[in-house]
Amino acid sequence: MMQTIAPRRRIPRLWQLLLVLTAATGVFFAGAAPSSAHAALTGSDPKQGAVVDRAPDQVKLTFSEKVAMSDGSVRVLDPSGKRVDTDKTTDLGSNTYGVKLRAGLPDGTFTVAYQVVSADSHPVAGAYTFSIGAPSDTKVALPDQEAGGGLVGALYDIARYLSYAGFILLVGGAAFVLGCWPRGAGARPVQRLVTGGWVTLAASTLLLLLLRAPYTGSGKLADAFDMGKLGDVLNTKTGAALVSRLLLLAAAALFIAVLFGAYEKREDPKEKKDLTFGLAIGGTVVALGIAATWAMAEHASTGIQAGIAMPVDVLHLLAVATWLGGLASLLVALFRTTAVDASAVRRFSAVAFTSVVVLAATGTYQSWRQVGSWSALTGTSYGQLLLVKIGLVVVLVGVASVSRRWTGRIAAEAGGLAPEAAAALVVEQRSKQTSQQASKQTSRKPQKKAAAKPAMKPVTVPASGQDGDDPERSAQLARQQAAMDTAREKRIRDADPYRSGLRRSVLAEAGIAVVLLGVTTFLTTTEPGRTEEEAAKATSAAAAQRSGPLQLKIPFDTGGTDGKGTVQLDLDPGRTGSNTMHLYVKRPNGSAFDVPEVKVSLTNEAKDVGPLPVAPDHIATGHWSASGVQVPMAGTWKIAVTVRTSDIDQITVKKNAQIG
Repeated sequence: MMQTIAPRRRIPRLWQLLLVLTAATGVFFAGAAPSSAHAALTGSDPKQGAVVDRAPDQVKLTFSEKVAMSDGSVRVLDPSGKRVDTDKTTDLGSNTYGVKLRAGLPDGTFTVAYQVVSADSHPVAGAYTFSIGAPSDTKVALPDQEAGGGLVGALYDIARYLSYAGFILLVGGAAFVLGCWPRGAGARPVQRLVTGGWVTLAASTLLLLLLRAPYTGSGKLADAFDMGKLGDVLNTKTGAALVSRLLLLAAAALFIAVLFGAYEKREDPKEKKDLTFGLAIGGTVVALGIAATWAMAEHASTGIQAGIAMPVDVLHLLAVATWLGGLASLLVALFRTTAVDASAVRRFSAVAFTSVVVLAATGTYQSWRQVGSWSALTGTSYGQLLLVKIGLVVVLVGVASVSRRWTGRIAAEAGGLAPEAAAALVVEQRSKQTSQQASKQTSRKPQKKAAAKPAMKPVTVPASGQDGDDPERSAQLARQQAAMDTAREKRIRDADPYRSGLRRSVLAEAGIAVVLLGVTTFLTTTEPGRTEEEAAKATSAAAAQRSGPLQLKIPFDTGGTDGKGTVQLDLDPGRTGSNTMHLYVKRPNGSAFDVPEVKVSLTNEAKDVGPLPVAPDHIATGHWSASGVQVPMAGTWKIAVTVRTSDIDQITVKKNAQIG
């Protein structure tokens, strides 16, 4: 008996290994930076940090791709934090959007805050400032929470993961029953697995629909129950996809009812064959439709070659579901039943191999489309996650090859018998060997006589009216019989060493698949490498227009007599490293203004660098200069110039500038 149960003693260690692997992956992703937006702001008018002479009629924003923008998506706030836009946004074409401003705006620094939804359904938020007349202090306080983050973001990501898992169990489990193991339609564990997949997918889809409004908007969980905002969600592309998925799941419920009802009860071979064909066609149509609800609303629907990418994405999802969902069904069948046929395992092995081929072909195309270059593969978050996914797939295929070898051994050993019959034969042979060994030991030691133990006889449950009509006794005997049947089934499952080896390898596959699914979910929430690089290039191009020698003209008024004028600041070559600075102070009529003192400081608030003081030397009338002015990094720098026109009259004027 020790040989029979030995394979089961290794299972806990395997579970521990899988748990460690899962936990390590979770820690890796928990420490990763939040995924960047899927659409980047590449330009604006007025530009970030610009100082304009008069108030513009509208603010224009240009993104790296098309975004969904509604009224209120862009807010323009004056220095006191009051809204000065008309709350009406306009699509100006070429991924540019505008919002009108009210008339009579005061001078000072204005804040532009935006929150939109990218074409692949992810929220994008940000803010920048520009000034009218001259920079000023601002009382605007923007929320620190990242768009799509917080509790709502975490719940949304969990629901997204569960929706993928439910789809895989539903589609893969049904395909395993129809294509590989028709007798599995009557196996309760398999029924529970497929039904659980349907329930998981339906519940997670409903949760995604409710969370969509706060996920892309306020971030407040209470907004999930706002019927008005839910109505707005239904008018979006993502809302339509989620509702379509719920409708298709109603058809999937009918499919499951037939599969585990009428189909399982059919005994006539011809009727069962016809019903199998009908279920296969109907199930394929429903599975294609459900997979399309992801393709039409996420990465595949945007970017280059969207018309090709969406069908490819559908095939990719179906291949994943057929492979991993069938794997989960096989795992349940191996651990919870004794009826799985060797032929069913062989058929699934062929199906899994085909799925891997389709997965490799579609995944290669998707990788090229979403990454586009070697630099994006290694230098972006999406590319690095993709490398992790590829590595897990390679490991999974390696473990699957071990399972294929166990499958071949089972087929060779079965000798035409079903696995449960072959295992039962092994149990019987081992019982005979044990009895023979016991007889030999007894014959060798006749002086030690032991009372003979009666053979264990099958427990039979008396019919009603027998055994004194004692229902308590009948229930006890029934429990004993059930315990003996369960013990016998376990002995049968454990008797076949090849079957135990297959169970271990399939369990390892399932554990890796759980981690792989998590990586895939993270990929769907990460900006594609191609998009990230294109946005970076666009941003660099916009910054390049402001590169080179920097010249700023800043008006000032100290409030005293002869206290008005303009400071012209020249910074050459206007990049990181050492620069030369010249300051020219002029009166309103343009003549040189020799003020008592001029000081300059540079601050990069985004990087918390500065203020870096600069003390220029007086060169000539109205002219100051400083050499070796160090700019440590590229970015937006706030340049503060302090001008003193008398012993008591002094002012500090500020202006933002892009350096580097």
